[in-house]
Amino acid sequence: MPSRRSLRRPAALSAVACAALAGGLLTVTQSSASAAGARIHDIQGNTRISPLAGKQVSEVPGTVTAVRSFGSARGFWVQDPHPDNDPATSEAVFVFTGKETPKVAVGDAITFSGTVSEYYPGGKDAGLQSVTEITDATWQTVSADAPLPAAFRLNPASVPNRYAPDAGGKSIESLTLRPSSYALDRYESLEGMRVSVSGAPVVGPTSTHNELWVTAEPGRNRTARGGTLYRSYADPNGGRVKVASLIPFSQRPFPVADVGDELTGTTAGPLDYDSFGGYTLQATELGTVTDHGPAQETTRRQKSDELAVATYNVENLSPTTPQAKFDRLAKALVHNLSAPDVVALEEVQDDNGATDNGVVTAGVTLKKLTDAIKAAGGPAYEWRQIDPVNDQDGGQPGGNIRVAFLFNPDRVSFTDIKGGDATTPVKVVADHGRATLSASPGRIAPADPAWKTSRKPLVGQFSLKSRPDSRVFVIANHFNSKGGDQGLDSRFQAPARTSETQRTAQAGLVNAFVKDLLAKDPKADVVVAGDLNDYQFSPALKTLTGGGVLTDLVGRLPRSERYGYVYNGNSQVLDHMLTSRHLTRADYDIVHINAEYADQASDHDPQVLRIRP
Repeated sequence: MPSRRSLRRPAALSAVACAALAGGLLTVTQSSASAAGARIHDIQGNTRISPLAGKQVSEVPGTVTAVRSFGSARGFWVQDPHPDNDPATSEAVFVFTGKETPKVAVGDAITFSGTVSEYYPGGKDAGLQSVTEITDATWQTVSADAPLPAAFRLNPASVPNRYAPDAGGKSIESLTLRPSSYALDRYESLEGMRVSVSGAPVVGPTSTHNELWVTAEPGRNRTARGGTLYRSYADPNGGRVKVASLIPFSQRPFPVADVGDELTGTTAGPLDYDSFGGYTLQATELGTVTDHGPAQETTRRQKSDELAVATYNVENLSPTTPQAKFDRLAKALVHNLSAPDVVALEEVQDDNGATDNGVVTAGVTLKKLTDAIKAAGGPAYEWRQIDPVNDQDGGQPGGNIRVAFLFNPDRVSFTDIKGGDATTPVKVVADHGRATLSASPGRIAPADPAWKTSRKPLVGQFSLKSRPDSRVFVIANHFNSKGGDQGLDSRFQAPARTSETQRTAQAGLVNAFVKDLLAKDPKADVVVAGDLNDYQFSPALKTLTGGGVLTDLVGRLPRSERYGYVYNGNSQVLDHMLTSRHLTRADYDIVHINAEYADQASDHDPQVLRIRP
C-alpha cells in the first residue's frame, strides 16, 4: 500500500480526545436542521460547517466511491446518488475509521450511522478550512456493485475566476457557498464528491510524498515553460488542484512528472482537503504522464569585462548531505550557471549539520562544495562568511544556516577588511569621494530585532581583476520565512501574512544600508541578492526598492518568466537580484534547473546577473 504523511489525528485517539489535544474538532450544539432522516446533503449543508455538527445521524444512504486503506487516516467516501437541487450542498462525506481498515468496497450501497464532526487539518489554530466527516461510525451494506455517481468535471467552465469572498480577514465559514462565483466555494461544495480532470497540465512536480499539482484552467497565467504564474495577491490561480492516489503503488506506481508535463486522459476520485496543500483529488483513476516539460536551462558565460554574480539557495547543505547533492550543485554552478565570478549562497549549514552541539563553523561544508566544483571542471573558488551565534539565525534546529560568498580568485579580488563578526554591525566609510566598508565581510545591523531568529545579511567588497579600481558591493540575504502565515485556501479571507512584518523591517535595514553607500558614493555599484522569501509585488520588496535606490531585476523579465520557485502549483518569485541605479546595463537570468522538476538538487532555481562595473 502507499505510505505517506499522516494527514489527520492519530487514529488511536477518539474524536473527542483528539479535539481536546489539537483543537481539531468543532462541536456545534445549536442547529435548526434535524438529524432525523438526514441525507448527506443535509449533513453538509450550504456553508463550510455542517448544520448537524455534533449530532448523531442514522441510516444515511449512499454509495461507497473510494476507500483509504492505508495510513492513520483510514476510512471511506460515500456519495448520495440522488442529489438535491442545491449546487452549494455536497452530496458526499468521509467516514473516518482511524487505523482500522474499513470493511467496505467501492460500489457498495450502504446506510451509515455516526457522529457528524468538523475536522480541522493541522488543528483549528492553523487557520485552514474544516472537513465534515462521520466519526464513531457503523454501517450496513444493502447491496454490492452499485454504479458510481458521475464525476464532476473540473475545467475552465466550472471553476470560477474569482478565488474566494473577501471577509476582511475574518472567517468565511458562516457564508452561504456561491460555487458559481468563487473557486474555493466550488471546491467546498464538492467536498468528498467524485471529481475529475482531463488532459490536465502539471503545474507542480511530483513530490517525495507522491503528490503533484495540476490545473483545471490550462490557459490561465501560464509561464513560458508550462507552469502557472502567481502574479498578485488578488489572483491565487483557483484552477490548481493537488493530486494524490488511493491506488496501491504495487498496482500502479505514482507518476513522476515535471512542470510542463501533462496528466493525459482522465484522473478521477473524491475531493479531499488536507493541511499540506488544501483541496486534493484522491485518485481512484489516474491519467498517464505525457512528457512536454522543457529541458534544464544553461545561461551564457560572462564576457571578459563583465562581472557575473549569482545567488543560489542550496537547501540545508552540510557535510552530512549526500555527496551526490554536492556533485549536482557543483555541476550546475560550472555548467548551467557557467561558473559565475561571485556566488551568494543561502542555507549553508555548520560543519555537523542539524546536530545541535554548539558547532557554528562551516569550513568543512564550504570546502566540500568547492572541492566538488573543482572536480566538475570549475574554478578553485574561495569563500568568505561569518559564523553566526549558535542557534540564533533560525532554520533547521542545530544547523546554524547562514549566507556565504564564493568567488573565483582568477577573475575577482575580495577586499578583506578585518573587524567583521557575528555581532558587530558593518558601517559604510567615506573614502576620498568613494565608499568602502568598516569590515569586509560584515553583517548588517545583526543586533536589530528585525533579524531575530533570522539570517543576517552579509556584505562584501569585490573588484574585477581586469579593472582593479572597480568596487562592487554585494549583499547576500536570506530573509525570514513565511512560517505562520495563513494559506491561500484559509478559512480566513483575505488570509493574514503575519511574517510579512518582519521581512518588511529587514528590507528597510538593507535599503538604509544601500542609501548610506550611495550617500558616500552616488555611483556605487551595489548588488543585493538572495532568498528574500517574498514576491516582487510584496510590501517587503517595495520597501527594499524604496526611494529608487535599487531596481528589482525580475521586473525586467517577460512576465511569463518571472519565477524561480514552485509552491502548491504556483510558479512564483522568492529569490531576487537587485542593482543600484548606476548599474544600468545589467543582464539578468533566472536559470530553471530545479523548482519545476521532481528530481531536484534544491527547491530553488539559481539566478545570474552580469554587470560591467
